[in-house]
Amino acid sequence: MDAQLQPITMPKWGMTMTEGRLSAWLVKEGERIATGQEIMEVETEKITNVVEGHVSGLLRRIVVEEGATAPVGALLAVVAETSVPDSEVDAFVAGYAERAGAAGDDADAYPTPRVVEAGPHQLNVLSIGDGDATPVVLIHGFGGDGGTWLFTQDALAKDRPVHVLDLPAHGGSAPTVPSGKLDELAEAVVAALDALGIARAHLVGHSLGGAVALSVAASAPDRVASLGLLAPAGLGGEISSDYIDGFLAADRRKPMKEVLSRLFADPDAMSAEMVENVLRFKRLDGVPEALGAIARNLASGGRQAIDLRDALAATQAPVLAVWGEKDRVIPAAQADGLPANIKVERVADAGHMPMMEAAAAVNRMLAAHLAGADR
Repeated sequence: MDAQLQPITMPKWGMTMTEGRLSAWLVKEGERIATGQEIMEVETEKITNVVEGHVSGLLRRIVVEEGATAPVGALLAVVAETSVPDSEVDAFVAGYAERAGAAGDDADAYPTPRVVEAGPHQLNVLSIGDGDATPVVLIHGFGGDGGTWLFTQDALAKDRPVHVLDLPAHGGSAPTVPSGKLDELAEAVVAALDALGIARAHLVGHSLGGAVALSVAASAPDRVASLGLLAPAGLGGEISSDYIDGFLAADRRKPMKEVLSRLFADPDAMSAEMVENVLRFKRLDGVPEALGAIARNLASGGRQAIDLRDALAATQAPVLAVWGEKDRVIPAAQADGLPANIKVERVADAGHMPMMEAAAAVNRMLAAHLAGADR
């Protein structure tokens, strides 16, 4: 490839993505772009994600226009200086065309989830990445699944193993939580560590998953290298009963869309496919009952039923807490007054899902946190 010609291609997030819709260009032809600059928005099966550029230079040619769908790996634009003749840009675009239909090659190579026997639980786990660095276990929130980490898992797996876990009664895991208590979920995570042969891991948890991670740190501190808590439950009183009760009750597209919209600062970024996937999951045998049990132990009447502030103060592991300032499920004010040794990051223009709404920024925060904890 000519070093003077640099491609911008359709990114791939997760194992199931084969194509994306280019929602918007944030830059124009003829503009100079820098590495790390937000250059476009791409719609996935969950939300529309802002994409940062990985190259710098003059945006010479936009190949795929706004609103078009393109396969993973397709050429979207070309970066080249004015010294490169138009004929070379044309030839570069023409030669790249064959790769536009080869999205399946990458999709087939991506690891697939597997079900592991973890004590009494059958847990769905996706394992990616390798290396000698301490592994990361990603734990989603109430009603979520491993797809929560669509934009996170590959970024963290660049230099370490990453295991994306579905909690019991979520995603592809069996609904094996008779009581729905937090301790039960924490024990399932420890059992998963045993089944995966992991002696010690960084735990990164979102919402309920943050509370689960903190509970593991309290009950099995030798298993936890650090904690990454994203909008965690358990650190304050208030929680949105409209979200939890609405999630349990919704059984059709419109009410579920209204419920899920509370997760995001910009509800329009959420895709219709995300709504359908959640409804499909809620119809599985045993799931509604298990979710109801978990919800009863999580909150009641708009107040959280768990208090983990003492557990947080007692943990010896490094802790990063990240909150979206526009969180409408667990208010960002709950990040106030945490112990001085807890690093707190607030994300502007993000709601309850900062790892999706501000993926690049949150990934940088998490990567720096993990690197620091490894030292």
